[in-house]
Amino acid sequence: MSSIENIRNFAIIAHIDHGKSTIADRIIHKCGGLTDREMKAQVLDSMDIERERGITIKAQTVKLNYKSKSGKEYILNIIDTPGHVDFSYEVSRSLYACEGSILIVDSTQGVEAQTLANVYQALDSNHEIIPILNKIDLPASDLDRSNKQIEDVIGIDTKNSVPCSGKTGEGVDEILEKIIEILPSPKGQINKKLKCLLVDSWYDTYLGVVILVRVIDGKLKKHMKIKMMSNNKEYFIEKVGVFTPKPDDVEELKAGEIGFITTGIKELSDTKVGDTICDANNPINDALPGFKPSKPVVFCGLFPVDSSEYQKLKDGLAKLQLNDASFSFEQETSSALGLGFRCGFLGLLHLEIVTERLEREFDVNL
Repeated sequence: MSSIENIRNFAIIAHIDHGKSTIADRIIHKCGGLTDREMKAQVLDSMDIERERGITIKAQTVKLNYKSKSGKEYILNIIDTPGHVDFSYEVSRSLYACEGSILIVDSTQGVEAQTLANVYQALDSNHEIIPILNKIDLPASDLDRSNKQIEDVIGIDTKNSVPCSGKTGEGVDEILEKIIEILPSPKGQINKKLKCLLVDSWYDTYLGVVILVRVIDGKLKKHMKIKMMSNNKEYFIEKVGVFTPKPDDVEELKAGEIGFITTGIKELSDTKVGDTICDANNPINDALPGFKPSKPVVFCGLFPVDSSEYQKLKDGLAKLQLNDASFSFEQETSSALGLGFRCGFLGLLHLEIVTERLEREFDVNL
């Protein structure tokens, strides 16, 4: 078994369309996470809508085994984050579960607005950051200008920056070596009491609520009784696993590791993102600080075309809210439109994605 020193947890951050998901694909392929036959473009973008639009909406995690040039074995836990400003809440949670970030900058475009916003979030989380200059295979690529922009605008030293091409795979080996060399390992201790961060949760038709956790101290095992510290509810763990990127069952998750658990929770509201999970039989006193709650900036009323679909709309919104903690809704009545919901979003793209998912996944006519 690997020790905590051999684990690297890192997020991939960038402006939209700077090649984040492509580089994640390359790293997964290089580490043998998927075979050639199983590989496809944007392998971490699991929703059809992400593939069609070519954007990442949901942060995704993957655990990879990597053998460095020195022959040592390492575990890499990657979180691929969205680049669009409307999904910045996903980014903040992902960064909180990691110790470092790789910052991808398109060497033909340079530093852009969302690059800055995401980097500042990473710096707030005390991350070690490796700058990566992507798309060097294009004639318009300008490495000197991009490095200078990163130093001048963001203020990060670029002596460790790595030029690469997500398209051709050039520079990917060097990225992996820099991750091992520069990014710190987690600081938790396996023999302490269990302390876990609830990073994300989503609804699965077969398993109920799936919870993504980052184990800070101690270890999580199957059949263990855990307690959610925000509401003091207790559950037994039914399943423990990691994404490789396919879901893969394991016996336990130890300090420093990122994986998922299922506990048979059916109530979506029982899993609060940013909550602390501890051992119900040996609880800890202090919860983790958690995340800042997101603040919606765009509001919109959603009403079903047919009033008989009100319940279907309500169930769809509740399931989407579990998959997206930055989205909020409350009941609203209109004399002209009947029963519906007033919803809060982080931006117009966020609103567009949610309404499209309601129509697609839950068959609701709005």
